Order: sequence, then C-alpha cells, then structure tokens
Amino acid sequence: MELRPEQLASQPASQALVPVYLIAGPETLRVLEAADAVRAKARAEGISEREVFDADGRDFDWNQLDATFNAPSLFSARRLVELRLPTGKPGKEGAEVISQFCANPAPDVILLITCNEWSKAHQGKWADAVSRVGVLSVAWAIKPHELPDWIERRLRARGLRADRDAVQSLADRVEGNLLAAAQEVDKLALLSDGETLDLERMQALVADAARFDVFRVLDAAMNGQGAQVSRMLAGLRAEGEAVPALLGMVVMELQRTAALARVSARGGNIASEFKAQRIWDSKQPMYRRALQRHDARRWELLLAQAGRVDRMAKGREAGDAWVALERLLLAVAEPRALRLLSVSAG
Repeated sequence: MELRPEQLASQPASQALVPVYLIAGPETLRVLEAADAVRAKARAEGISEREVFDADGRDFDWNQLDATFNAPSLFSARRLVELRLPTGKPGKEGAEVISQFCANPAPDVILLITCNEWSKAHQGKWADAVSRVGVLSVAWAIKPHELPDWIERRLRARGLRADRDAVQSLADRVEGNLLAAAQEVDKLALLSDGETLDLERMQALVADAARFDVFRVLDAAMNGQGAQVSRMLAGLRAEGEAVPALLGMVVMELQRTAALARVSARGGNIASEFKAQRIWDSKQPMYRRALQRHDARRWELLLAQAGRVDRMAKGREAGDAWVALERLLLAVAEPRALRLLSVSAG
C-alpha cells in the first residue's frame, strides 16, 4: 500500500499498525512527521520497547538486524524496530534481510524504515516487498507552486485561516524551506487572535516573531546553507536586533555540537549523547550532517571564535561583531569559509 506522508500522519486511531513502514524522500520534515505518527501510533497500541539501527555505512552489520527480528521481546509483547537508512540503498545483503522479514513478519515486531534519499531508481524488489505487507510513503519535495496550498492546509490544521495574499506572503518568506514554514505556522498559532489573517496582519505577526529567527539562522548554518545564513543575518540586522541577543543561542549550539563531536571522535555512543543533550529525533539528522563537515578540534575552534564575537559586541576587541558573527556561521555551514576566520582551521 502507498500513502502520502500526510495521509499516514492523519490515519484514524482505529487503523491498526501494519508490520512494516518505509518512509522515504528528500523532504525531511514530511519524513519526520510521518515517522513520528507511526511512533505515536505504536505508543497508543501499548508498544513501549524501541530499538534503533543506523545503517549509515558499509560496515553496518545486517546480521544484527536479522537477529533482532527473531529475538524475544524483553519488556513488552511487541517492539518497534527502527532502521535508519539515509541513502535508501540497503545493498544486496540488506535488501535480502528486509525482504525476508516482509515475507514472514515477526508477530511481535513493527519495522519502521526511514530514508533521506529516494528516487524511482531506489524502488527495487525490497521496496515492493514492503508495499505488499505494509506501507510505502514517499515524501517528494514540495514544488514552489505547491507550497501555498501546503501552508494553507497546515494553517487549517492549527485552527487558523488566512487569505490567499497572506499565505503567498508567508510562502515567499520561507523560500521553499518546509521546516521554516512549519515553524512560522506554529508561531502564528501562538500569536494569532483567531481572526482570518489578511496580508497586513500576516506581515505584522511575522515581524513580531522576528526574535525567533535566530533558530532558523542556526538551523541554516547546521544544515550547510550558507546563502540563507547571510540573508537571514542581514534581515535581523536591518530589523534592529543586537548581536548579544543572538549570541547566547549560537554559543549553546556550538557547545552542544562540540560535545557530540568529542563523543564521536573517541568512538562513543552518539545516540546516548543525543539523548543526554535532549536533542529530538527530528533534529538529529541536522547534527549528523554538521558533524561530517568538521572534526572535534574544529568545533572547539569555532566555539573559541564565538568568544571573539562576544568581545567585539561588548567593545572589548576591535572589529565588527556582525561581520564576525556572519563569518563564524558561514564557517559552520561551509568548511571553505574557515579561511575567513582569524583562527587557524587546522
């Protein structure tokens, strides 16, 4: 069975879980929300045991996944087994393990497979096997002309109403970034007075929410989107924001990522560190991408650079704090931008 991610997320409570779900596609938010819906459904059905496998490299042991399908549940009658397959390509061995599970699903296991990449070329025999006994849900990228309708549906789901000009204004602001659009809609739900939003009201509320934009800047930096970093910082500066007001969140994010990098460098359990840092599942792919761009030493250097930005903002060191902040976040986003910093990139 094939379902759109939104259909999967809105299935009625009476709809029982199927043995396997494959949720894949380049639109990360749609993948995450559909997967969250499966997890929530599992909890509602009394499934408290969850195992997660990250098949993000050639050294992944598929025998370990196969073994867990046949192992008895320790704490509950059923388990949710999650397989994170970023490339959407399990290889010959992985495809065989998944296909065998689909041919004879373990009665106490619900298998949830998520992939960050997907195309028609990915859909081989193993994906067909999933479709026969479970759900295949592909989160294709939202096209520019589809974004206003997507935003309007999201607004309605939050109990909001907006006219077409207001919706288009929000679509123009987020420039195709679904996560940013979702964040804006959530903020509007908090700020709106319940009346239909026209263009003027939409623009006023979005402006009132400008203080939240530091989160979007940080997400852009961590996701490697240098052009968006520069554009957003320019907007914040034009709106009269001050560097010290932004820097606290920047430092906290760099400290968090540096801690993750240290654990990764010594071969520690990165999943446990995510939990210790209270980083949601939906945010973890962003951190993993950032960790691939810089090693632990570089994250420490970037954190030291944040200290220089702070001294500039307080007049204790010469330099333009806005320029220094932009260079810092560009270096987070793009390793080649490290040369812009006055510290050695190593």
